[in-house]
Amino acid sequence: MDKVIRVVSENGVVIFSKSSCCLCYSVNILFQELGVTPFIYEIDKDSEGKEIEKAIMKIGCNTHVPLPAVFIGGKLMGSTNEIMSLHLRGALVPMVKTDHGFN
Repeated sequence: MDKVIRVVSENGVVIFSKSSCCLCYSVNILFQELGVTPFIYEIDKDSEGKEIEKAIMKIGCNTHVPLPAVFIGGKLMGSTNEIMSLHLRGALVPMVKTDHGFN
């Protein structure tokens, strides 16, 4: 849990991801196309990956598939469905602008 909190507090936009996950890839590409450079944390490349995934679920990402888990300004915004919904409503760009996620 401490590692998740530290990473999230040190970066404006964080995506906890798995390198083999197509939904994670899609969310990463969305942010890139918006001109945002998020901190991408590939949990499958960390020996503590399972613990990190459990911590993310405890924080509140309790969907069936908790990854990608997107944090903006230290707050959990959700996974793919929540991020795409924010984007389609026009709410995602203002969020990342205020949290200095733009290049």
